[in-house]
Amino acid sequence: MNTQVEPNTSSMGDVVKQVASLVFVIAGLAAFYYFSSFPLLYRVLGLVLVVMLALGLMLTTAIGKNVWAFMLESKQEVRKVVWPNRQETIRTTLLVFAMVFIVGLILWVLDMFLFSGIRLLTGQGV
Repeated sequence: MNTQVEPNTSSMGDVVKQVASLVFVIAGLAAFYYFSSFPLLYRVLGLVLVVMLALGLMLTTAIGKNVWAFMLESKQEVRKVVWPNRQETIRTTLLVFAMVFIVGLILWVLDMFLFSGIRLLTGQGV
């Protein structure tokens, strides 16, 4: 990825915006529970609106801009991924199921022998 890591030079405005975003989210949560007499749909919509407002405010800071640039570059990288076709996916899935079954069988046999050995050592019979 091409994102350059810049030194942490947060301005006072950025710190104020970050604190305000946190205060908005806390106030939204408090309002969600304070207005419990209102229908749940309205409270959830209000909380979503407050969180979106806080995220929008957070994206105007230097950290928010870096996160947004990272997300855009990640989206470009996902487009470059070569995804397996249906046949490869089915074959790989069946192979995983077979290996899980084989390992489970081996562990079951090992557990059975260890349990028998412990019963012999403790004198509980076979």
